[in-house]
Amino acid sequence: MTVSLDTIRQAPKVLLHDHLDGGLRPRTIVELAAETGYDGLPTTDADALAAWIRRGADRKSLELYLETFAHTVGVMQTPEAIARVAAECAEDLAGDGVVYAEVRYAPELSTARGLNLDTVVAATVEGFRIGMERAAAAGHPIVVRSLLTAMRQEDRALEIAELALRHRDEGVVGFDIAGPEAGFPPGRFADAFHRLVHASFHLTLHAGEGYGLPSIREALDLGAERLGHGVRIVDDIEVGPDGRAVLGRLAAYVRDRRIPLELCPTSNVHTGLAGSVAEHPIDLLRRLRFRVTVNTDNRLMSGVTLSSEFAALDSAFGIGLGEMEWLTLNAIKSAFLPFDERLRLIDEVIKPGYARLRREAAG
Repeated sequence: MTVSLDTIRQAPKVLLHDHLDGGLRPRTIVELAAETGYDGLPTTDADALAAWIRRGADRKSLELYLETFAHTVGVMQTPEAIARVAAECAEDLAGDGVVYAEVRYAPELSTARGLNLDTVVAATVEGFRIGMERAAAAGHPIVVRSLLTAMRQEDRALEIAELALRHRDEGVVGFDIAGPEAGFPPGRFADAFHRLVHASFHLTLHAGEGYGLPSIREALDLGAERLGHGVRIVDDIEVGPDGRAVLGRLAAYVRDRRIPLELCPTSNVHTGLAGSVAEHPIDLLRRLRFRVTVNTDNRLMSGVTLSSEFAALDSAFGIGLGEMEWLTLNAIKSAFLPFDERLRLIDEVIKPGYARLRREAAG
């Protein structure tokens, strides 16, 4: 029996891979475009804009998928706009039952009109603070932290790394690289990663999404603690006719070391990595007990929430509340949050929340 979407929304959830510029409210894009003088929108009807963006993202190509961000980034060029987007992000996630989230954004994308990087980060952090306050007042407390992203196709990784370190005590808890993987191997940014590892700062790198096993191997060699997507680790797993899986050396290493995979099923369908959620390798990886986590990637582009992702997995694989809790615990254990804060969320929020839902389901 499938779990109702309402129950899934009530379940305490943890989100590790969500892009700020991929989750704007369509109405906010339209309003910010008018306020900031951005005139590139294909339509000023919010519903039509959302549909246009989602059609554009679902073209079975990572590179084409990334093109849809031009308009969201286009309206995020003032401190006020960035803070509004961040505040609404926190509120939207809290309303969906997310109790902890790490939201990532590339500050360099908001400098087209003259903002400096520190101003962008300050506006993002302030927006999350406002959103957390509003969510708590509405009865949906959430903790939101920031990941700073450097774009692969640019050459500012070391600059963004130093930026992250300057703001590490203000809610920035990790560093990421994103953008097209093919042609931009993470080794190009080794100096940035070495700086961060030496400073005892957290790293999660996009790897194993648009490119295969070599990007995963290189990301791990460079110090990545988590793999952003990482779904192509299945290329190192052979499943025989009898259903028995044989892990290659890299896949075995990732599983044995409990390296978290930030899996984003619907996004992977849209970028062409899987034909459908039911065909997504998350099923194999969860059954093999990799450190699987479930994520949204870009809520606007893919038309998803974390609850809808769990609902899709339940419909496809019958995971139920028990495995939803396991996946959620995987995520909070993998979070870039101090141990005592993770433990508090586990003991006071997540486990009691799922226990209550199971009691209610039992009648």
